[in-house]
Amino acid sequence: MNSLYLSRLALRRDASIAALAPLLLPPDTGAQTGVTHRLIWTAFADDNDRKRDFLWRQDEKSRWLVLSARPPEDPHRLFEIESKAFTPVLEAGHRLTFALRANAVVTRKDEKGRPKRSDIVMDRLREVPHGARAQERGRLAAEAGRDWLARQGAKSGFRLDRIDVVAYRTEKIPRSDKKPIELGLLDLEGDISVETPEIFLPALAVGFGKAKGFGCGLMLIRRCL
Repeated sequence: MNSLYLSRLALRRDASIAALAPLLLPPDTGAQTGVTHRLIWTAFADDNDRKRDFLWRQDEKSRWLVLSARPPEDPHRLFEIESKAFTPVLEAGHRLTFALRANAVVTRKDEKGRPKRSDIVMDRLREVPHGARAQERGRLAAEAGRDWLARQGAKSGFRLDRIDVVAYRTEKIPRSDKKPIELGLLDLEGDISVETPEIFLPALAVGFGKAKGFGCGLMLIRRCL
């Protein structure tokens, strides 16, 4: 596997950047995700044809954890950056705790036979009468998240041992000339066991699920105590 870097980015605290903070971190979560999608790109867009080779996730302090194939740069002097090589030494049988924000989807055909993506929780809720959906939402989110991540593990070199669905929500990301992007977001935490490290580590670098450019897919790991 090629070299990887794990970085933490935060907006600089000087007055010039603080004046821009309401624009760079708007209060609406969907708008903030859309802005951050472009903001994080500034640390990696060294070429007009560059393809995304990083994953990111925002934490509760409005900082960003980034896993990337290249160390981030700061040509516009927007960030405070801490960066280090990401070189976990993993063997079969190692147990890890994880945290993952995922846009997990399933593809179904619509009434005209065209493929259409739906997030896995909404896909299950469609089978529930409208009046019972609020009551069933948490249970179905837990079931769907568990089943989905177990399938990810089966093809990505790990076994799911324990999972908590910490939160499920939908988020609309506004776009100026099109309908908003609507995402279903699952926050998952728990324990996994590494089965095939040579498969798991490349999968970790690629990420899990969809909407990776919008802060999803980065699995944060640490060894179980």
